Amino acid sequence: MPAPDASPQDIDRVAAELAECLPALHRALDRRIGQDFPHSKPSEGQLSLLRLVAEREGVTVREAAGALLMKPNNVSALVSQLTGQGLLERRQDASDKRVAHLYLTALARQRLAEAGRIADAHIAQALRTLTDGQLDALGSALGALTALTRQLHAAAG
Repeated sequence: MPAPDASPQDIDRVAAELAECLPALHRALDRRIGQDFPHSKPSEGQLSLLRLVAEREGVTVREAAGALLMKPNNVSALVSQLTGQGLLERRQDASDKRVAHLYLTALARQRLAEAGRIADAHIAQALRTLTDGQLDALGSALGALTALTRQLHAAAG
């Protein structure tokens, strides 16, 4: 990958602003979802696991731990909690009884969809208050933010 043309000072400034802005954006959205979600809201770890299982039906605890950058025993604890809440289902592997594959329940699918609709509505409402230039800038930045996320995830894994 070629070195960026931006100065080290520019890169440091952007890094600092992203490190401050992105968690604040996440907390604000999380708070809005929590206010409107009519059910007890899963913890961030539980929500991350549910989203991963929704994307990768049948994922194992070990695979989920790797994808979420968590320890397998922590993911196992989340699985136990979510299974107890009726949101996740464990199915034994046919060839290795020690391995369990994870699946969402219908209730989990319903609640994830509901939380997604709430999040989308709040983001859309906030986007409507921005100028056309701000919307264009955000649209242009989405690809770069996705690439940045992949890079940080790869470096942590």
